Amino acid sequence: MSNPSRIGFYNPLQSARADTDKKRKTPVKLTTILLDIAEGVATVTLNRPERLNAFTGEMHRELREALARIKADASVRALLITGAGRGFCAGQDLSERMMSPATARVDVGDSLGKNYNPLLKTLRALPIPVVCAVNGVAAGAGCNLALACDIVIAARSASFLQAFARIGLIPDAGGTYNLPRLAGTARAMGAAMLAEPISAERAEQWGLIWKCVDDARLSDEAQALARRLAAQATKALGLMKRAIYASAGNTFEQQLDLERDLQGEAANSEDFREGVSAFKEKRPAKFTGR
Repeated sequence: MSNPSRIGFYNPLQSARADTDKKRKTPVKLTTILLDIAEGVATVTLNRPERLNAFTGEMHRELREALARIKADASVRALLITGAGRGFCAGQDLSERMMSPATARVDVGDSLGKNYNPLLKTLRALPIPVVCAVNGVAAGAGCNLALACDIVIAARSASFLQAFARIGLIPDAGGTYNLPRLAGTARAMGAAMLAEPISAERAEQWGLIWKCVDDARLSDEAQALARRLAAQATKALGLMKRAIYASAGNTFEQQLDLERDLQGEAANSEDFREGVSAFKEKRPAKFTGR
C-alpha cells in the first residue's frame, strides 16, 4: 500500500487553506495500526506483523479512534483496510486470553460485546464503501472482519480460515451471519466445522470475495479500486450499501418500499444532478459525495 506511516487529509482547497491543511497532516501516534488519508481514501493498516496482526484490546481501541476520525472527515469517501507484513489478521491474540485450570474463565462474550461487535457495526453503517485487501492469512475474527467489508480483494497466496472449531468456539465477529449468505449453508457448515483453509482462488469461486489477484498486483489494484470508488457518487454508494444489506432481513415488498425511499434520497443529491448534467453534456461527472 502507499506509505501509511502518517495521516494526511485530502483537501481540494489546499492552496487556500495551507496552514489548516498542514496542521491536519500531523502524524497520529498509533502503535497497533497505521492510518493514512489521501486522495479521498482512508487506508487503515493492521500493524502487528510479528503477531500476524492479531487483535488486542489496544488494537480495538485504536481502530475505534481511527474510525471516529474517518467518520468526522468529510473528505474521506472510501476506506481501505489491509494488514502489514505476511498476513492480514490471525484473529484474536490468544495470549490475552491464556487460561489454565487455576485461572478464572475468560468472558469471551464480553469481549465480543465491547470490541468486535461495535467494530463490525461501525463498518457496516459507514456511508462510504469499505474495501478490504487481504494480503495473507485471514483467520478467525480476522477472516470475518474481511468478509464484513463491502468489497474484498485478495492476493493469490492469501487464505481464509474459520479457525474457531480448533479451540472449541463458534465463528463470531459476524461469521455465522456472513458465511451462509455469501457461500451458502453447505459451504458455511464445512468451513466452520472442518476449520480448513480456503484459498483465495476458491474464495473467489465461492463468492466469498470479489476478486483474487497476483500477489505483486494486490497493493496497486486495491488502491486503484479504493480511489475509483472515492471518485464516484458516494452518496448513492452509501445508500446502495444500506439497501443491499437490509435485503437479508426484508420481504420482497419491504425491499421495494426501501428502494423507493432510498432512491428518493439519492435523487435529491447534488451527485444525481451532476451525473445527469454530465450525461447530457457528454463529459465525465465530477461527483462530490453530497
